Parts: sequence; C-alpha cells; structure tokens
Amino acid sequence: MSEDFLRIAIITGATSGIGEATTRALLQDGFGVVGNGRNEKKLRQMEKEFGKAFHGVAGDATDEQVIDSLFPAAEKHFGRPADTVVANAGRGLGGTVSTVDMKEFREVLNINVTGTVYLLKIAAEKLVALQDGVYPDSAADIVILGSTVGRNISPFSTAYGSTKFAVHALAEGLRREIGPKGVRVTLVEPGIVVSKFQETAGYTHDMVKNFHLKFGPLLYGYDVADAIRYVVSRPPHVHIGDFVIRATRQDYP
Repeated sequence: MSEDFLRIAIITGATSGIGEATTRALLQDGFGVVGNGRNEKKLRQMEKEFGKAFHGVAGDATDEQVIDSLFPAAEKHFGRPADTVVANAGRGLGGTVSTVDMKEFREVLNINVTGTVYLLKIAAEKLVALQDGVYPDSAADIVILGSTVGRNISPFSTAYGSTKFAVHALAEGLRREIGPKGVRVTLVEPGIVVSKFQETAGYTHDMVKNFHLKFGPLLYGYDVADAIRYVVSRPPHVHIGDFVIRATRQDYP
C-alpha cells in the first residue's frame, strides 16, 4: 500500500476548518493522511469518503497517549513512516488581559502550547531519525499553525495571541535545532479565517460581521491549505520558514 502514496502526513485538528481543508488538499496531491480530532463520527465519515488514503485517530490533541499513537498508526496503516506533520489543533479565545476568563485561558494554553510542544517533540525525534543518511534525497516537514496575532498584539484577543507568540518561538527554535538535520520547520501565520474558530473563541456576531465589512472577502480554510500544500511540495533543499497569509484588505493584525 505504501507505494500508492506520494508521502504520508499526520494532521491534528483534521475534522474542521484549516485542518480538514489541509487534509483534503494533501489527499488530492497523493498523500496518505492520518487525521486526528475529537469528532470520532466525522473521522469515520472521512474514512468512508477517502478510503485507504485516510485513517482517523480519535482523541484530544492534549492527550500524550493520543499523540504517541499517531506515528505508529501511520506506519501500521500505510506500511511506512510519516514524513510530514501539520500541527494544527488549537482553539481561540476572545478577551483582553484584564477581562480574560482564567479557566478558559488555561484550556487554551493547554491545547495551543502544551499539546503542541509534545507533538513537536515526538515529530522532531521521528523525522530527524527518518532523514538521517537520506537527506537531501527526501523531504520531511513539520508545519505549525501560528497566527498574525502571534506577531502583532491584538487588544481584543491578547490572551489567545500570547499562546501564538509562544508557538512562534517554538517554531523558530525547532527550525534552528533540526533544520541542519534535514527537517523543514515552517510557521504558517493566517489572518482572519472564516470557520468555527470565531464561535468557539466567543466572538460576538457583531464582531464577526465587522470583520467581513472591514476586511472582506476573508480567507477560508482552503486558502490556508493551499499555502501548506505549496510549502511541503518544495524540493527537499528548499525551505519556506515563515508564511504569512491574510485577506488582501486585512491591514491589521
């Protein structure tokens, strides 16, 4: 079965938004994909839709046992190790420093930072070993979803932005650590993307409406997925380290 696929990818948060769009884009490009998400029903539906090219692993991306299972699941299902990881799982949170709900902030910190760190740790170990002795004949990629609010302070979502500032630091540190070993680490920083993100972040209807009026047409998941598919399709010796993508009219953040 392994010969049927161009490469093998692991994607977290694969059941909606950017994660689902990236899954679909890479499948179109000939990848086999292991998708992780909490929505087990959606994962089973995707397995039926895509057949052997997609394998779902249900569970929370903050659960170390779930993360530990992703690489073995890829090798068992596809017959060869994954060489691409898209660290996409995460959630938003509206609120300034003075108004943030601390319980929700701890949850966001756990999935956006702590869960991401653990995935990156495992991915780095696996992909460095995979590239040992074979680079530059093959590519290995870790793509990390950041945000434009991880480079520009946004007062209405400072708490969320702080987690993305942390993610950006992790991405740059990991790039410098394992890039010399043949593993590409790319930070993708989307601006406002129309998805369920706004709802889970607690953004009001008026706020979202204003985004459309002020910045629209806005990005959708497939716009970001198209950026990711471009990044991972470069020749092994070509690395795009930081990819910022916004709606044309979005001047800030």
